[in-house]
Amino acid sequence: MKIGLVGYPGSGKSTVFGALTGIPVETGYGADKEHVGSVKVPDPRVDRLAELYSPKKKIYAEITFTDLRGGHSGELDRQALNAMRQVDALCQVLRAFPDPTGEPGDPLGELAGLETETLLADLEVVEQRVERLRKDRSNPGELALLERVETALGEEKPVRSLELSDEERRMLAGYSLLTAKPLLLVLNVAEDAVAEGAPAELAAEAERRGLGLVVLSAAVEMDIAQMDPDDQREFVEALGLAEPAVHRFIRGAFELIDLISMLTAGPDECRAWPIPRGTPAPRAAGKIHSDIERGFIRAEVVPWQELVERGSEAKCKEAGVLRVEGKDYVIADGDVVHFRFNV
Repeated sequence: MKIGLVGYPGSGKSTVFGALTGIPVETGYGADKEHVGSVKVPDPRVDRLAELYSPKKKIYAEITFTDLRGGHSGELDRQALNAMRQVDALCQVLRAFPDPTGEPGDPLGELAGLETETLLADLEVVEQRVERLRKDRSNPGELALLERVETALGEEKPVRSLELSDEERRMLAGYSLLTAKPLLLVLNVAEDAVAEGAPAELAAEAERRGLGLVVLSAAVEMDIAQMDPDDQREFVEALGLAEPAVHRFIRGAFELIDLISMLTAGPDECRAWPIPRGTPAPRAAGKIHSDIERGFIRAEVVPWQELVERGSEAKCKEAGVLRVEGKDYVIADGDVVHFRFNV
């Protein structure tokens, strides 16, 4: 999954990207390059399973972040908006610290600004398609859906706020509508405000819109990322935080796109496999290898807590907590799975 970082000039989105990925990037109003980096999703379940199996490798789920270029002219120009269409989800960095001239940040204004620009960009796409469909009447179902979307956009309602069936979401997927993409907000604050949390007004607005919200100080997080683990803990505690904000950010991003982790465990590796919530067992097997999906027979499933507590799959079988599931089983978050297949 690819998440695009977007923000108005001076918001600090490139600094946030650097803090997340550890990749040094050019920052400032003149910077206009796209950067890509992957980050691991902290997962204590993988660590606990690794204590049990002592595997050769531990592999965590990963998310790819893209520091999207464009928007250097004081607004999110067409280049920036087009770049946003290429990612699976969006993360808007909001400035909550004074700029070099002393001008305070306006997070609510930036949030409203992005929504307005993305609504207008989506409306342009939908109106053009609706006009074509009305002329040729080739797909009345698609036309009816797009007319509904067009009405919502005209009423300043993002597509993500609409109740859509899975089939309707699939129909819209090809349009890469910006307001249909999940959106996570990152409030980039000054160092002395990092433990204060989000202002009540912004938190309420994020909740009203159904958006995730994480508070961090990108400059501070950049320093933390370069420390060894012991120094990290001491510094984070001195700031009054339970953990680096980057960890909360990554988990928030993972939840934003509604992913869960399927786990596999053994002496070779303990691994978290990110899959969309609601994935049936055969399709989840395909995440590991297409042959396993093609030749799927059954899935042997045990919740990770049960496996860790009882110490082995054999003991889980004896206790009746290891289940044999078929093609209709939907993988749950934290399931440790062993697939049986025949090709």
